[in-house]
Amino acid sequence: MSENNKYDVTSMPLTPRHYWIVFVASLGQLIGTTVATIAGIIIPMINILSRPELSSFMQGLIGAADLIGIMVGSVLFGRLSDRYGYLLFFRLCPLLVLVAALVSVFVPDIWVLVVCLFIIGIGIGGEYSLDSNYVSELMPVKWRRVMLGVTKAASALGNIIGAALALWWVMSDKNAAIWPELMLIIAGIALLMLLSRIKFYESPKWLLDHGQVAKAEKAVHEFLGADVYLSTSSPQSDSAGEDVAHQGSVEHATSESGQKSMGSLAFMRKYFSQVMLSGVPWACEGLGVYGIGVFIPMLVMALGIEHVSDHMLPILHVAESIKTTLWISCIILPGFLIGVWLTNKRINIPRLQSLGFWACAVTLVLLLVSYHWHWAKWISLISFMLFELFLNIGPHLVTYLLPPMIYPVEVRGQGTGIAAAIGKLGAVLAVFLIPILLKLGGAVLVLGVSAVIMAIGAIITRYYGAKVLPTK
Repeated sequence: MSENNKYDVTSMPLTPRHYWIVFVASLGQLIGTTVATIAGIIIPMINILSRPELSSFMQGLIGAADLIGIMVGSVLFGRLSDRYGYLLFFRLCPLLVLVAALVSVFVPDIWVLVVCLFIIGIGIGGEYSLDSNYVSELMPVKWRRVMLGVTKAASALGNIIGAALALWWVMSDKNAAIWPELMLIIAGIALLMLLSRIKFYESPKWLLDHGQVAKAEKAVHEFLGADVYLSTSSPQSDSAGEDVAHQGSVEHATSESGQKSMGSLAFMRKYFSQVMLSGVPWACEGLGVYGIGVFIPMLVMALGIEHVSDHMLPILHVAESIKTTLWISCIILPGFLIGVWLTNKRINIPRLQSLGFWACAVTLVLLLVSYHWHWAKWISLISFMLFELFLNIGPHLVTYLLPPMIYPVEVRGQGTGIAAAIGKLGAVLAVFLIPILLKLGGAVLVLGVSAVIMAIGAIITRYYGAKVLPTK
């Protein structure tokens, strides 16, 4: 409690309104992984119907379409939101996703699917550049890292929900031709997102940064109650002193508007180390989350770790791979929760990410050895699950936490958007690459290349982490 018997946003206790803000923001993370999961399931279903099967390029295009959209949407909406405010685009993004998902259901064509996934990705890209900013600025400093981690952890639920609902749908009909109906899962989540944001408000710190102090105060009251105020002088960094994006809010609020947005090249020159730390490891992590994540059903079949028989219908082979995918996806949430617990212990964030990358590389090598030497299926399955566990304890969680920590508030949307765009560029390349690698060298080549990329992510994180967020 502060002066005049009011709470400061940065030091107030958590309330149900905080949890509501986190829930609304986390839906963007949830739908992002749901789309990737559904796309990875649709590809083998279309393969069953296609004669001949989809080429490696077409498989990669379907898997990468939403990622390309995310890359565009992250930069586009990140920069627009810095200029015009967050709220408009926070509502527009789920609307784009909803409309595109419904079009893909009622116009069941492969090229229509690709276009719709691209539009869906644009909406999700906007989510990625906005949701962390809302959570970061409205949570008390003590709980900021935890709530950012919880928001990101919702992506684990997207994997589980997507796989579970798709499995139920496939087993209910046992017909590969129902693949367009799976897009209704995405439409349903997008509708929930849109409805939850009808009664939402503009970013208070964005308003303050643009000199609209009265509107900023009103927005804080709408979000958190009339007894809460937005400080313009109290420290905005967490107790570890690492949340540098929140330092100097007075200077940010009074900066000239011409300094708030710059061209992408000028931005990357000025914030080169921050871009390297937040973007390049995100690209490496994108291989695991999207490159491998999208093609888990196909990798499961290539590695032979699903339970099948020679006389099964092709669609049941897909169903069995979805079951295994569901098992693997279930380990993602514990990974996030462990990561959130560790970040709350004030562990050095880049160090956590670097160690996570190294652990991912080791588990991929173990999976490769298990496959090559024909070890028991359970060893391969556990290796795959450990890869997902470490990926989400470290890289997948930390790439979300870093941008709001290392960019000043007046360019935070742009910085977060550029980081997400670089991350999705890596993911796009990975999604195109994995079907080609599968064709050229099978699972061995996929796992070997992936392990090397995880190691690169660890090295980049360690080097630039020491420059941007040095340990005391």
